[in-house]
Amino acid sequence: MTRLTILTGASRGLGAAMAEQLLQRGGTLLTLSRNVNAGLMERAAASAATLEQWTLDLAQPVQAAARLEAWLETLDGEGFEQATLINNAAMITDIGPLEDLAAGELSSALRVGLEAPLLLTAAFLRATRAWRARRLGTCRVLNISSGLGRFARASQACYCAVKAGMDHFSRSVALDQTADSQPAHIVSLAPGVIDTDMQTRLRAANPARFPDHARFVHMKESGQLDAPAVAAAKVLAFLERADFGEKPVADIRDA
Repeated sequence: MTRLTILTGASRGLGAAMAEQLLQRGGTLLTLSRNVNAGLMERAAASAATLEQWTLDLAQPVQAAARLEAWLETLDGEGFEQATLINNAAMITDIGPLEDLAAGELSSALRVGLEAPLLLTAAFLRATRAWRARRLGTCRVLNISSGLGRFARASQACYCAVKAGMDHFSRSVALDQTADSQPAHIVSLAPGVIDTDMQTRLRAANPARFPDHARFVHMKESGQLDAPAVAAAKVLAFLERADFGEKPVADIRDA
């Protein structure tokens, strides 16, 4: 199968692990991140995959979405049997009560984590409307969500809002697509608890400002965190499921 995958936040953590595994499968991979991942370049050279990396700031989502849409319109949509957008990038703010956080930091986190996925999804759906993958039912949007979008935690107001918004816009887009004769399929997926930089920051937070500090320390010490490569394999397997999109909001732990 000839695949096109667009992935945000591929420079580290879950995104980097997904990118590595996608390259092993072949096809074309476009990554959108603030930094180039040199390791991906090496892996692409050793595989049959085509890799393109864009360095851009998703805190400027209008420009990012316009660039993506223009690029997609240069491609021959008949050449891809599968087209996928994975909105993975997120930004965690300082950890503490909302009133203690800087306005600029909050704004950037909302733009990267929610506004950018929404605008990139809109651009992707417009540009692929007449593509072969739409006719085959293999045009997909996967939003990487979080349990924190469904269960609020103190000192994480912005991140909780971003992920809850991602879940709900995915539900709305799924309803839009039911009216389309050649719909794309969308899922907002909580990938489980992963041993990434975010978890490191949560464990390093001041317990006086983060009431759930002990809980996150315990998860690490008790081996409850998935390594990024393990989580990536689970997420990509979910993406390939025949029933992808039947439930627009899902949790990998329930799959």
